[in-house]
Amino acid sequence: MFEGPARIEYLPLAPERRVLVIADVHGNLPYLRGVLELAGFGDGDLVIFDGDFLEKGPQSLETLRFIMRLCAEGRARAVCGNCDGWSDIFSLTPEQERHALDYLAWRRCGLVWDMCRELGLDPLAGDFSACKAALREAYAPEWAFLAALPHAIETENYLFSHSGVLAGKPLAEHTAAELIKFDDFLSRAGHFSKWLIVGHWPVMLYHESIVDANPIIDRERHIVSIDGGCVLKDDGQLNALVLPRGEGEDFSFFAYDPFPTARVKSDQPGGGRSYYIRWGDSRVRVLRRGEEFSLCRHLRTGYEMEILTKYLFTDEEITGCNDSTDYVLPLKAGDEVRIVERTSRGYLVKHNGVSGWYFGELEED
Repeated sequence: MFEGPARIEYLPLAPERRVLVIADVHGNLPYLRGVLELAGFGDGDLVIFDGDFLEKGPQSLETLRFIMRLCAEGRARAVCGNCDGWSDIFSLTPEQERHALDYLAWRRCGLVWDMCRELGLDPLAGDFSACKAALREAYAPEWAFLAALPHAIETENYLFSHSGVLAGKPLAEHTAAELIKFDDFLSRAGHFSKWLIVGHWPVMLYHESIVDANPIIDRERHIVSIDGGCVLKDDGQLNALVLPRGEGEDFSFFAYDPFPTARVKSDQPGGGRSYYIRWGDSRVRVLRRGEEFSLCRHLRTGYEMEILTKYLFTDEEITGCNDSTDYVLPLKAGDEVRIVERTSRGYLVKHNGVSGWYFGELEED
C-alpha cells in the first residue's frame, strides 16, 4: 500500500478566508462536530483535514461521509493519512490481503467493518473476494473519494502532509509512503521555508515529564504538529489549528474533548519531579498491586510511580500499561479544569490541554 509517487494538490488560498487544519480525527465524529462548533466553523471558512480521519474510532463511515459533504460544498479539502488508504484494498497482493485480514480480525472496527455491518456482511466469514466485490459496488462514491486523495497539499505559504516531509527533497519527488507514515517526525525533521503542518504522531509523545495535548509550534524549523491524541489517548483532544490571515497575526487553535468541567477551590503549587509513561515505552514492573492504585517501576528508566490499577494491561508482575503520569498541576483557586478520572486520592484533570493531578476539592458545573 502507498506505493508509487505521491499525489500533490496545489491549492490557492484567499487571504481573507479563515482556514482551520484538523488531523487524526480517527472516526470520532462527535469530537469533530464538537471542535468545529467550538471554532464557530461557518460557510466562509475552509477546513483542511490533514490525514487519518478514518480507523480506530467508532464512526469511520459516518466521518467519511461528513467530510465528503464538506468537500463537495467547497468547505473542506483532505489529505490522505496512513489510516485512510482503504481504496487500495481492491489491488492487494496475497500477502497484503493476509495483513489486511489480520488487521480486521484484531481491530474489529473502522471503515471496512462499518461498511460490512451496514450491508449485513462479515469480512472474516466466507469468501473475502465476494465481500470486496459487494463493498466496491455499494460504496463507489466513497472509494472514488479516497482513491483521489492527495498525499500532500501545497499553498503559497504552507505545506500540509499527514506525517512529514523530507527536508531538501522537492515535494513533487516524494513517494506516497514518505509522506504517509513518518514516525516521530519532530525529532528528525529538518528546516522548511514554508510552514509545514503535520499530524500522525500525538504531540504528547514529544514530552517526557508532562502530558501536553496542545499543538507544538516550532518557529525555527517552520513546523506545526497538531495531533492531540483523539481516540488514541484517554485524555486526548481534537485540535483545530487556525492559520494566520495576515501580518502580525499568529497561529491559534481550538481544542475539543467531552470531559466535564469544574473549578478548583484551592491553590495547588504543583510541579516537582514527574514522568510520563506512554505508548511505545510502557513496560512496568508491579512492585505493589492495590485495588485502586499500584506502585510500579518503569522498566527502561527505573522511575517509580503510583498507577491506577485499571490502567495495567495484565495481572502479571511485568506488564504494559495505559499512559500514566504523576505530574501535579500548578493551579489557582478558580481555575477551570476538565475531569478525566475521579479517585479516592484526588482527580486526574486537564488544565489548558495539560493533564495532571489535583488533590483539592472541586466545584463542578
